[in-house]
Amino acid sequence: MPRPISATVSVSSLSHNLQRVANGLQQSCNAAKPLRPRVWAVIKANAYGHGIDQAVQGFAQADGLAMLDLNEAVRCRELGWTKPILLLEGFFEPGDIAVLDEYCLTTSLHCQEQLEMLAAAKPANPLNAFVKLNVGMNRLGFSEYAFPDAYRQAQQLQQQGILASVGKMSHFARADDSPVTTTQQLQVFNRMTQGLPGPFSVCNSAASLTAGLWTTVSSDEEQWVRPGICLYGSSPFEDRLPDALGLRPAMTLAAQLISVREIPRGAGVGYGHVFTASDAMRIGIVACGYADGYPRHAGTGTPICVDGVRTRLVGRVSMDMLAVDLTPVPQAGVGSPVVLWGEGGPSVDEVAQAAGTIGYELLCAVAPRVPRVIAV
Repeated sequence: MPRPISATVSVSSLSHNLQRVANGLQQSCNAAKPLRPRVWAVIKANAYGHGIDQAVQGFAQADGLAMLDLNEAVRCRELGWTKPILLLEGFFEPGDIAVLDEYCLTTSLHCQEQLEMLAAAKPANPLNAFVKLNVGMNRLGFSEYAFPDAYRQAQQLQQQGILASVGKMSHFARADDSPVTTTQQLQVFNRMTQGLPGPFSVCNSAASLTAGLWTTVSSDEEQWVRPGICLYGSSPFEDRLPDALGLRPAMTLAAQLISVREIPRGAGVGYGHVFTASDAMRIGIVACGYADGYPRHAGTGTPICVDGVRTRLVGRVSMDMLAVDLTPVPQAGVGSPVVLWGEGGPSVDEVAQAAGTIGYELLCAVAPRVPRVIAV
């Protein structure tokens, strides 16, 4: 039989999480902003490890999709997606522009080189674009000093028929943990884009879930938000778990016990004996390790569920196996089900916190050797 481990992706949970975001946006509408912003569902990195095909199906009600990879964008079109697609990093070389043209892709523009490539390429059909302003993330985007001229160049390309719609966008660095910083960044965006025509987009997952934040953008133009990790059932906030936000896990990593043993007091478990039993106990060995994408740096105490009972990981995670404390699960035996994270187990965020990382990394890191099961 195949090794007893799988990652189940729930398409209905993807849809639920998208609707949760849309409902929250709708509830925060006010007299100044009576209509909720349009939603780009972010599906970069193979939909955060969940699969492009599943994302297109689960996010069918989104107004658009956003990603990085040209091949993934083309795949969305091949699957029948006809609504907007935004390339968050834009294009990388002149040859990419023909692909944007053929598949009607919207591009971000974050550097002078992209503007120059566009001017030289002269695509057959005008492209939609968003000019990116750096408001403090300091990754991509034009500085406050350079942004006005970059936007003017984009408008000139629009007049020449190279660009169609020209919008403005930015990205918050601390929407998950610092309202003060986010407010300051929003003020910069409002000041720099005041009076500029075209749609705009600033909100990531944390900002999209922060009640009313999007309504403080001064522009009356069409607005888009870009939720990402929350669509997959993981929280963008360190102090709030997904359940508190009404999110459902879209991926469940599950396995089985393949060995159960009694060990005496003082016995060590696993490589390095980093765990030593303080009393006689039962431990179970799970068919999951760091080669499957489970974090090697997860230590003793990391939550895990065996046969529906919450318990803990013990010792060091091996390449193909890890050990669990079966003290709370006396009925467990070989073949008992184990949930590493997801439905019926700890959230991916709880596992990530125990391992000193974030849920994004764990979801994206599940290895190709783990079979995917698609649940509609």
